[in-house]
Amino acid sequence: MRRSHMRAFILMVGLVCPTLAQGGWVETIGPLTASSIPESVRKALEEKGYRVLQADGRVVCEIWFRATVPLHAGKTAEPDVVYAGLEESTFIGVIIFPQPTTDYRGQAIKPGAYTLRYALYPADGNHMGIAPNRDFLLLVPADLDQDATARYSFEELVRLSAKAAGTNHPAGLSLRSAEGYKTIPAVMDLASRYTLLVAPVGTTAGGALTLALIVKGVAEL
Repeated sequence: MRRSHMRAFILMVGLVCPTLAQGGWVETIGPLTASSIPESVRKALEEKGYRVLQADGRVVCEIWFRATVPLHAGKTAEPDVVYAGLEESTFIGVIIFPQPTTDYRGQAIKPGAYTLRYALYPADGNHMGIAPNRDFLLLVPADLDQDATARYSFEELVRLSAKAAGTNHPAGLSLRSAEGYKTIPAVMDLASRYTLLVAPVGTTAGGALTLALIVKGVAEL
C-alpha cells in the first residue's frame, strides 16, 4: 500500500472507531440456575437468557424473559401505550445487575436479581414527558416476588418496586416501540444516551412479541 493511501486508511479508521466504540453487544446465555431465585419463577423462564455488554466489555445486565407471556389481542389500546396486549403487573422476566446501576429515573439500584413486571405510568401531570410512551417494566427484588403467576394491584406493585430503590418511588426501566428493528436480539444505542435491548418474547397467543427495553440510561427530566 502506498504511503499516502496508508495515511488515508489510518485517518479513516481513527474517524470510524470512536463511533463503533459507543455501541455494545448481546450474548445468548444458558438458563437461570441461581438458587436465590425461587424455583417457581425459574420454571416460568425461557431456557436461554441474554447478557448485555458495553463496548468496553463490562456487563450491563443479564436477563431472562418469561417463556410464554400472557397476551390479550383484543384488549383496548390506551393513548401513548405501545404494548396494549399486556396487562399491568404481568410477570415478564428476571434481570440481574452485577454492579450498581440506576433505573430510568436515576434512582440507585443495588447489584442483585429483580423480577420485571409490566406497568403503565399514570396519565397525569406528574408524569408528563418522562418518556414518549407509558410502558415500563418495574423492578421488584426477587426475594419479594416468588410467584410468576401472581397479579398485583397498581398500588401493591408500586410498593414492592419501591423497595428495589429504597425510596418512595417505584424503580422502572422504560419500554420503547420495537418497530423497525429487524435483526434481533440486538443492543442499540438510542440517542447516544440509552442502551436498548431488543429481543423476542414468546406469548400465549402464539408467535413472539418483540420488546425494546432500555436497560441503561436516565431520562431527561
